[in-house]
Amino acid sequence: MFIEEKDRFYSRLATIPGIRPMPSVGDWILLHVAHPQELARRVNRKLSPGIVSIPRQVNGAVRIQVADPRTNEALLRTLKEAVLQR
Repeated sequence: MFIEEKDRFYSRLATIPGIRPMPSVGDWILLHVAHPQELARRVNRKLSPGIVSIPRQVNGAVRIQVADPRTNEALLRTLKEAVLQR
């Protein structure tokens, strides 16, 4: 179930302009984005602090955790809104 949801979520993320999911291990997905701090701030304010984090060792990226389908859909909508606001 988890692998199927991660694959589905990853595919959906790839459809958002300005977000490029990168191959990831475990229950986290790394996203290459133009303005990581701004994106993380917008999404975290709207949903929950810490839902989007900025990895120190990867420039131009944020990371998100794969959750249940309902939570993932809310995150997808919020990410799309945040990217389009730019």
